[in-house]
Amino acid sequence: MVPVVKASHDFRRACQEARVDGPLALVPTMGYLHDGHASLIRAARNLAPTVAVTIFVNPTQFGPNEDLSRYPRDLESDLRRCESAGASFVFAPDSPVEIYPAGFQTYVEPGPLAAPLCGARRPGHFRGVATVVSKLFALSRADVALFGEKDYQQLLVIRRMAADLDLGTEVIGRPIVRERDGLALSSRNAYLSPEDRPRATALWKAILAVRERFHAGERDPAALEGLARQGLERAGLVVDYAELRDPIELQPVSRPDPTTRLFLAAFLGKTRLIDNAALGE
Repeated sequence: MVPVVKASHDFRRACQEARVDGPLALVPTMGYLHDGHASLIRAARNLAPTVAVTIFVNPTQFGPNEDLSRYPRDLESDLRRCESAGASFVFAPDSPVEIYPAGFQTYVEPGPLAAPLCGARRPGHFRGVATVVSKLFALSRADVALFGEKDYQQLLVIRRMAADLDLGTEVIGRPIVRERDGLALSSRNAYLSPEDRPRATALWKAILAVRERFHAGERDPAALEGLARQGLERAGLVVDYAELRDPIELQPVSRPDPTTRLFLAAFLGKTRLIDNAALGE
């Protein structure tokens, strides 16, 4: 089984020793790993001789009415997946105290990239994300860190934070991994009932419908966003947002182009699903 460290000081030491042999790649996760996470680990193996994976359900990025207590966890399965994908070792703290010791009071407050979309709907979420990732970067001093584009806004927030704070870690985004029917892989998909699972494909179908309309010549953002909303609502999802944004600063667009991204978030029962894609893909 892949080696596991539980304490922050042991993780720091393992990373220091690993960097003697060359670059270190980091794959931060909240566990309950799937093929999307495995693709990040495999990609990391192509970038560095040592790949460290972190498994930590970060409490500071959950709101008071969110799913921290029921977030899916299966460390044994996660470790098997890490080993098969090529991870060198895993940092899996037993307790949040390893990350947030007694008296902890310093947080990283992200800027405008964190304001729209999930930032507007989940106050404090990206503050928690930026804080925990900055700690993982500081402990590991990784040369590169890999994140999936399903959480595209998170990717941009972390990349900006690493650059602004001179953390020395290059942040690399990797494409979304999907099921055969288009559903973006997510740990939260485990919440979906057998009856709801087919309806979850409405997000991917909405993306395809908007792309088709865009390629047919539609350039009105409101019309394209409305089309996405209609598709989600017809499938019985409660729309959180359906917005077109530029892919760099996440600003609204007056005339979309092929690089413009459609961002979707919707509730299926109590499960919040997100997805995104460029119109020109």
